[in-house]
Amino acid sequence: MKKFKVTINNKSYEVEVEEMGAASVSTTTPAEEKVEKTTVEKPQAVPGDVEGEEILAPLPGTISLQVAEGDTVSEGDTIFILEAMKMENEIAATASGTVKAIYVSDGDSVDTGDVLAVIG
Repeated sequence: MKKFKVTINNKSYEVEVEEMGAASVSTTTPAEEKVEKTTVEKPQAVPGDVEGEEILAPLPGTISLQVAEGDTVSEGDTIFILEAMKMENEIAATASGTVKAIYVSDGDSVDTGDVLAVIG
């Protein structure tokens, strides 16, 4: 047994502590490695690349294509489905015509305002 003198609120106490003989465990934690992040920017449609009505992403999410380049669509047709916050949002054609260009692929993440396609 080991004896210790402990003072609490200016009052001294004598304390005995029994050593139980349990094995001590020592552990080591490896140092955290620093990982450099690289940012890759998605290529955006250059204004004027293709003439026609641009279809923009209304909010950030994951895109699913419902049409292909060259398809003919009518105003109001669903051309993309955007999954955001566990909800599927239909993105409709804002004009009738032919899908001239699609700037995204199935499963791509998009941000608000990204150009998804051009209809002309």
